[in-house]
Amino acid sequence: MDNESIEMDILQLEGLNVSPQSSLAALVLLLLLYIFIMVSNLCLVVLITTERSLHQPMYLLFCNMGINDAFGATAVIPRVLWDVFTPTTRRYIHYYECVVQVFCAYFHGGVSHTVLIIMAFDRYMAICNPLRYNTIMTNRMVVALLAGAWSAAFLLVAILVFLSVRLSRCRRVVLNPFCDNASLFKLSCENVLINHIYGLGTAMFTMAASLCGITLTYLRIAIVCLGNRNKVARGKALRTCASHLVVYIILLLSGNIIIILHRFPQLSEHRKLASIFFHVVPPSMNAVIYGLQIKQVRERIVFVFSRTK
Repeated sequence: MDNESIEMDILQLEGLNVSPQSSLAALVLLLLLYIFIMVSNLCLVVLITTERSLHQPMYLLFCNMGINDAFGATAVIPRVLWDVFTPTTRRYIHYYECVVQVFCAYFHGGVSHTVLIIMAFDRYMAICNPLRYNTIMTNRMVVALLAGAWSAAFLLVAILVFLSVRLSRCRRVVLNPFCDNASLFKLSCENVLINHIYGLGTAMFTMAASLCGITLTYLRIAIVCLGNRNKVARGKALRTCASHLVVYIILLLSGNIIIILHRFPQLSEHRKLASIFFHVVPPSMNAVIYGLQIKQVRERIVFVFSRTK
């Protein structure tokens, strides 16, 4: 019985179906993307942390997104890199490692949505209520909002993972390149209706809350900007808001694609790629989009390129 229990705790990852000829290319591409994500996001965090002039609400939110993106990429990509050259029959992961990976991956997604809501509120206050902005959006208020965002994501994901962990297991194969919640509760032969309901409900609630909050705030911002006669201020406000919307749309699309593809078993390979892209594309784009908004970052990029030239 003990041996059977130990055996059930060792899961097999299905992984990506990469041919031996394509393994090296896939490894190099993923490795370069991971290095870029870590270097770009951590450099952005260090710059904002060390530059006192950047200790402002908007930049503190950028810093928070950089930390979250580096965390989310680290939760998934190193494991996928390790399995690229590992034969399918030897891709093993312990059940508890799988649970931790599920929590970290979903926590990253939840924090991304909640922090983007705060960023939209910050831009709303800066553009629509500029006279009250410094009074309301203090650094202390930003820290409190971020603590609430991280706590809400933590609670929702903790319940999600608990509902999957409580189930008994009759299977050992994880049908994904890394552990996600759907693959986790599919290891059970019990009734998983509550897992489907809570999982979909939580995902829809998080996306709907962020979509409604961001849509309403940016509609109000657009109205104020279009009525502003100062073309310079209007252009600057619209550029800042446009970059945030681009980040949000990338996150929303990449998350919805995974949810949709989970409903089509015949598209499992497409789902696997989409699940990896979710932890690669938004984190790599966010650092670029947010970094280029900071004057000091733009100046250093121009300096490096002019020096090279």
